[in-house]
Amino acid sequence: MNKDTVEGKAKDIAGRVERKAGEWARDEETKVKGAAKEVEGKVQNAVGNMKDRLKKENGHDHSEEHGEETEDVA
Repeated sequence: MNKDTVEGKAKDIAGRVERKAGEWARDEETKVKGAAKEVEGKVQNAVGNMKDRLKKENGHDHSEEHGEETEDVA
């Protein structure tokens, strides 16, 4: 799991919370900002997942060589 995956997931979750708060408060601006943050997080997470896959396909994933465990994010 790389930096983009972690940050993307965090933005996605924060965006969901912000969007829901906007819905509950009937605040369109907060709702839209939250939805935008949620999409940004999903995109960043997808980029991170793609980077991880490319590293594995190209044989650049050296984490197993160093005894590190990797975690796949669905």
